[in-house]
Amino acid sequence: MASSEIPVPTVVNPWTKQSLLELITTRMQDVKFIVVSNREPYIHKRAGGQIRCVQPASGLASALDPVMRACGGTWVAHGSGDADREVTGRSGRIKVPLESPSYTLRRVWLTKEQEQEYYYGLANEGLWPLCHVAFHRPHFIQKTWDAYRQVNQLFADVVLEEAAGDPAFVFIQDYHFGLLPRMLKNHAPNLYVAQFWHIPWPNRETFRAFPWKEELLDGMLGNDLLGFHLRYHCANFLDTVDRNVEARIEHEHSEVTHGGKTTMVRPFPISIDFEWHESMARSPEMDNMMEFWRKEIGAVPECLGIGIDRVDYTKGIPERLQALDMFFENHPEYRGRVGFAQVGVPSRTQISDYRQLNDDIESQTARLNEKWGRGDWVPIHLFRGEYSRTQLTALHRLADFCMVSPLHDGMNLVAKEFVASRFDDHGVLILSSFAGSARELTDALLVNPFSIDEMADAVFRAVSMPTAEATRRMQRLRAATAENNIYRWAGKILLALLKIESSAPEPEPVPNWEWEGVSVPF
Repeated sequence: MASSEIPVPTVVNPWTKQSLLELITTRMQDVKFIVVSNREPYIHKRAGGQIRCVQPASGLASALDPVMRACGGTWVAHGSGDADREVTGRSGRIKVPLESPSYTLRRVWLTKEQEQEYYYGLANEGLWPLCHVAFHRPHFIQKTWDAYRQVNQLFADVVLEEAAGDPAFVFIQDYHFGLLPRMLKNHAPNLYVAQFWHIPWPNRETFRAFPWKEELLDGMLGNDLLGFHLRYHCANFLDTVDRNVEARIEHEHSEVTHGGKTTMVRPFPISIDFEWHESMARSPEMDNMMEFWRKEIGAVPECLGIGIDRVDYTKGIPERLQALDMFFENHPEYRGRVGFAQVGVPSRTQISDYRQLNDDIESQTARLNEKWGRGDWVPIHLFRGEYSRTQLTALHRLADFCMVSPLHDGMNLVAKEFVASRFDDHGVLILSSFAGSARELTDALLVNPFSIDEMADAVFRAVSMPTAEATRRMQRLRAATAENNIYRWAGKILLALLKIESSAPEPEPVPNWEWEGVSVPF
């Protein structure tokens, strides 16, 4: 049977917001739940003489917010908004979201120097390029590592204050807090600490370049549970530990024992709230938002492609534009018929390399439009700025194909958001093989983002694909995304923590798939 003829499974998924809430209320009712991240889920800003509460353009924040709404508890994060202090008062605490408060946001205050050295310095000019292996040289300076250590200790003090000596699960997010687990365990061994590393983990030879490797690895091995998106990243981490730290590694069980303490290392591919995204895509306000984009684009072409990214060198935007250039070169019959809208959300503009990337993308877009544009047809529309979730979902709805082509990415949730928005089963996803989501979304057109020819061919396949094939592909993509939703991700992590707590296996609910009327449990 050809791949295009494979029947589309119907998923009966046990993991929902309600099932996650039931797990928490039955098994964690006497335990505090504390999430830690650098980026806060809600930012208070001054605009036009008023204070506005906005959600940042962050995949991490948008993924975890529905989990926290279900779990309750406390989210500890850096208070970065210019009105954050004003609304929280001296306690640094505020109930969120404002329209339906369900958990506490505890803000941590950093000095400008701390933010510059720890966040922009060590985290984003050091660890980010090191882990992404995107052929961008990392920078390591002692004072940035000192600031990283200092900020990790500052967050440790706040988490310990929130735990107040009570039983607590502490769920640490990402590469900004590699030292935090050990700091917490040194002061409160009774805490259950898990960390999810949202970006890739490099191979051991690449990691050798990190000057403070032993201290960072020791900090991460303070976790009871350490999660990555992919099993491949887990294997890289275990291999790195084996090379750099005195430890006993159980490869069969994916565990590390270091300093008398055992850390479980597991893959947990993150996802989105599929039902919420689909519901938003179906909402009445979509018509107005789609009209907004029609006006922004002007003459909407016969076939519209989109890209939505933070402006970061790992996202492969220049390579994507080169591929579109080659597509128009190779297929003149599509000139005037195919257009592309690229949303570039500004990111880390305090770093010179990011400012240069913004300028390069702007120049590259102008050159392509001058080269191929004619009449009222503009091949590439570049939209710079932050857009609401509703606006971005409307752009998903308008698109005939979506290009998600990072050079290296832990997961990439834009791909899943596009799929969740297409309840009409239309649209083609072009997806980098180096994005973690490619392991689940196998019915996308998978490409090597370093091969301009391959991506140009994928654009041609997308715009010329028969409707029936595009529909079948999208249906299977949607089934995979619906099954592996954010509540399943959170539930599996909590079950693993509960297993550590009880030292007894905890079975995971098994989804039922219906294949042509036959129900088969996997």
